[in-house]
Amino acid sequence: MTPKKIPLINREISWLYFNDRVLQEAADPTVPLIDRIKFLAIYSSNLDEFYRVRVATLNRLANLNDKAKAVLGYNPKKVLAQIKQLVVKLDKKFNNLYENIIVKQLAENKIFILNERQLNVSRGTFVKQYFREKVLSTLVPVMLDQQGPFPELRDRAIYFFVKLTKGRRNRFALIELPRTVSRFLVLPETNQLKFIILLDDIIRYSLEDIFFIFEHDSIEAYSFQLTRDAELDLDRGVSEKFIDAVAKSLQKRKKGKPMRLLYDADMPADMVNYLTTKIGIGTESLIPGSRYQNFKDFIGFPNVGGPELEYPRSPSLKVEGLSFGKSLISLIATKDYLVSTPYQSFDYILHFLREAAIDPRVQEISIAIYRLAENSRVMHALINAAKNGKKVNCLIELRARFDEQNNIQWSRKLEEEGINVLYGIPGYKVHAKICLVTRMEKGKPAYYACLSTGNYNEKTAQIYADHTLLTANKKITGDLVEVFRSLHKNTLPKGLKHLIISPVDSRPAIYKMIDNEIRNAKAGKSAYMILKMNSLADESLIAKLYEASNAGVKIQLIIRGMCCLIPGLKDYSKNIKVISIVDKYLEHARVQIFCNGGKELIYLTSADFMTRNIDNRVEAGFPIYDEELKQQIRDIVNIQLQDNTKARVINNTNSNKYHRTKTGVAHRAQIEIYDYLKQFKT
Repeated sequence: MTPKKIPLINREISWLYFNDRVLQEAADPTVPLIDRIKFLAIYSSNLDEFYRVRVATLNRLANLNDKAKAVLGYNPKKVLAQIKQLVVKLDKKFNNLYENIIVKQLAENKIFILNERQLNVSRGTFVKQYFREKVLSTLVPVMLDQQGPFPELRDRAIYFFVKLTKGRRNRFALIELPRTVSRFLVLPETNQLKFIILLDDIIRYSLEDIFFIFEHDSIEAYSFQLTRDAELDLDRGVSEKFIDAVAKSLQKRKKGKPMRLLYDADMPADMVNYLTTKIGIGTESLIPGSRYQNFKDFIGFPNVGGPELEYPRSPSLKVEGLSFGKSLISLIATKDYLVSTPYQSFDYILHFLREAAIDPRVQEISIAIYRLAENSRVMHALINAAKNGKKVNCLIELRARFDEQNNIQWSRKLEEEGINVLYGIPGYKVHAKICLVTRMEKGKPAYYACLSTGNYNEKTAQIYADHTLLTANKKITGDLVEVFRSLHKNTLPKGLKHLIISPVDSRPAIYKMIDNEIRNAKAGKSAYMILKMNSLADESLIAKLYEASNAGVKIQLIIRGMCCLIPGLKDYSKNIKVISIVDKYLEHARVQIFCNGGKELIYLTSADFMTRNIDNRVEAGFPIYDEELKQQIRDIVNIQLQDNTKARVINNTNSNKYHRTKTGVAHRAQIEIYDYLKQFKT
């Protein structure tokens, strides 16, 4: 049962403080300037998704406020008010950081972002020519009739709300910024000075070219962006019916209920009122911002300066014992291997799949896919395997949030190539990252497995820090055979001895390992846990951690994102310490280490300590049996625990203070992990 009245931080508020840690990276002067801009873009993108999903859910609950309060234990309307207050505060920090610090530091590096009022004659001529050749044909202004219907606005599109004034008469129009044109235009260099102008300001500069047929004394334009409810309501069927259901729901997503109106704070009040009335959005959803919306596009901000303005690209490290010039399958047959991306190359996983695709003795490949690269080499390897006569089974999760369309397209492509495409188990997302290769050896099937904490996605593997296990250990592959056998039957696997599969095994298995630590602590034995994950929000698991802390179990948590547990509280969590690492790479690996009376248990998993991962998804946790790999993971986690440069302390005040130590020696985990792995050579 869900515990009652344990101290918790609200998950939405906790998530916003995580996004504040992202903003801290943008504010950190030791971060290269272009990467600071990218962290601003990540902050913006995160906030978009937060409104599309979490705030959308809270708005639904707010409509049932009394009932929701009784079930949730908190008032959704009150939380929504807290969210707005905190978001406005963070956005002010964001705007100040960009306008008063980042822009000035770009100028110090001889890079200038110009607006439409800062163009001289020659640059103005260049912009006008570019506008007429590349931009004008993509614009479709919509003239607004104050009495007529208001056009349907697209989710997260950038719009200009335009007012033309002639005497006392005002005429209004909307312009949607095109997504087919680059957001940034690099202008001709002058005296080694670099100039960039945004598409927004190119259009502002050229408003007269758009509205020349209307007589006016003045013309002004202000940008805004509408964020809509992005949750999908699905009546789940199977196969083609399910694909159609997802596709239809994606169309509904574009027209979901408005959640947030982010607008230029300089927009006059009468124009803001006009918009809110026409859109039908309340004041609680209004967020005043800067003149530039959809700041996530700044992830592609051009570096027209030197390489020192970006983090240097570190060459991928080799995995000791593996070679691209040898059969990986033959090597995995003798020993387990661990690939830690992005420090080590994702190409090892691709090489494993490519080898399986052409090996005459490989009969079957089974894989579960959640998120894919747009032009996925993983998918091409599977298609090649099918063309070579292998039986390929691909379970592809169509409801991977915001990747649904990409996954639908790939599922249809796979079916066209004769691959057996599965769509999981009704009621559960399949979030496990598992792959099994069946190979005939001496007349019998032999199995080779690839299990990961992260997605089979070569693009995100360049920036997401994950661990992938390559193994032929029969304990693991035997369980994995049963997992895929069950998934083929649309059922959940049961009776496994080594893998921990949600929603069947995770909760009881985690409780069992925590209870073991509690017993050892009460018996005066050494007892500890080190848990690394993206998010900690499940109340029952938090209550269990509080129980363990009270019993004397020493608990160290490394949590990148939301953390609803409050550490350091008397009678609850005095033995729990929590840090969060936000750095160059996204910390994505989930690691569980249990003392186990001195015989440490180490598990890697795809699941966070969230109710959805434990109870409502198919997840895979897998043990590390190889002693060398156990030590390697332990060493990496120890390095992370020592971080005093990019680690923040999570506490009850959400202050996001950096974790500093008195040693006088700076430790930055991601740099030290790279150096640590560099010592292992083939």
